[in-house]
Amino acid sequence: MSKYQGLGSYLLSQPFNEVPMTFSEIERVTGVKLPPKAQLHRAWWSNNPSNNVMTKVWLAAGFQTERVDMLSRKLIFKRKTANPLPPTLSSNKARGSGMSDAVRTFDHAESAKPIDLHPLIGAMKGTFTIEPGYDLTTPVFSDEELAEIDANLERTADMIEQGMAKMK
Repeated sequence: MSKYQGLGSYLLSQPFNEVPMTFSEIERVTGVKLPPKAQLHRAWWSNNPSNNVMTKVWLAAGFQTERVDMLSRKLIFKRKTANPLPPTLSSNKARGSGMSDAVRTFDHAESAKPIDLHPLIGAMKGTFTIEPGYDLTTPVFSDEELAEIDANLERTADMIEQGMAKMK
């Protein structure tokens, strides 16, 4: 039996298709401290069965990880197939014989907060508008203008080469 089997039992007892948990809640449920890699590397929480022992536990319980937030130390275990039992707290059949916690919802707005963004990101929002019907994909220069620009670049390159040859 794996030291993380408590997580599998806990997830199996949940009637909900999404189970939000913090890293500390996972440690409480399993009774063991998460390894340092779990605290530092998002890849540790991937759903690759050869990743680590704990991954096999949540996959065997029919769950996969989603929305892993390393900064806030939380994630969501999502059931791979919808639970056919109705999510009622009063029904022991729906709850199973595991731990019973109060119903919790995951605050999506909280996880969507920008993290360490530069203060100027979004500073220009609303300062200009694009006229309806204006095609942003139309080329800026015509074929003739592009040919002229190319010819000017070629002349400039030739002059630079001549100047470099004189210096040698």
